[in-house]
Amino acid sequence: GLVLAALLALPPSPATPGPAARQAQTCVVLLHGLARSSGSMGKMAQALAREGFFVVNLDYPSTQRPIEDLALEAVPEGVRQCAAASARPIHFVTHSMGGLLVRYYLDNHPLPALGRIVMLSPPNQGSEAADALRDTPVYRWVNGPAGLQLGTGGDGIARRLGPVAYPVGVITGNRHAPFDAWLAEIIPGEDDGKVAVERAKVSGMSDFLVLPYSHPFIMRQDRVIEETIRFLHQGRFDQGEPGKPE
Repeated sequence: GLVLAALLALPPSPATPGPAARQAQTCVVLLHGLARSSGSMGKMAQALAREGFFVVNLDYPSTQRPIEDLALEAVPEGVRQCAAASARPIHFVTHSMGGLLVRYYLDNHPLPALGRIVMLSPPNQGSEAADALRDTPVYRWVNGPAGLQLGTGGDGIARRLGPVAYPVGVITGNRHAPFDAWLAEIIPGEDDGKVAVERAKVSGMSDFLVLPYSHPFIMRQDRVIEETIRFLHQGRFDQGEPGKPE
């Protein structure tokens, strides 16, 4: 009885934070590219979770509807999941077309909880690859209405989006995958097999980094993941070593 009384008199020891306490984190919403899935962002998602972020790795039907519709579906869903976890501010990490979804949404809807955005290989000024492929039946069949909006011309969505007025870091590649060699030939200047380095840029961006990786696989590269985390924390990239080619 005395031992129990003595124990009850002791001040409670600090509890290990439960799930609710651990959820008071910064949120990161991941948006994959055209004709891809959340699985393509899996390695990035795991690394961000290890870093302590609350990660929302979204799937959205990228080939089934226009970019405007996709943006108004996917971005609010990511925001909803962050809010449900009381996780803020809300960062975004996007691959390829995913960056255009975020830009379209933010052009039309303020997001007070917005943090920083890292765009990987975004066709911010459209893509000559989309220009070259848009009239082929296979491209239309595989990529759907959104694929027809990725060109550099007046009917492309890039021409209708404004400069960014929020912190954006862009990482793009200057190597192409073997199956993109013929596209790399028709894209002016350096490119990643799908997007010209110059066309990945967007007016108002905070930082820009070119690394020796290709469009389909850039989000899985260790250096890209490292620089993504750096930008989310610090708002800038390390412009030092160029990284290892794939």
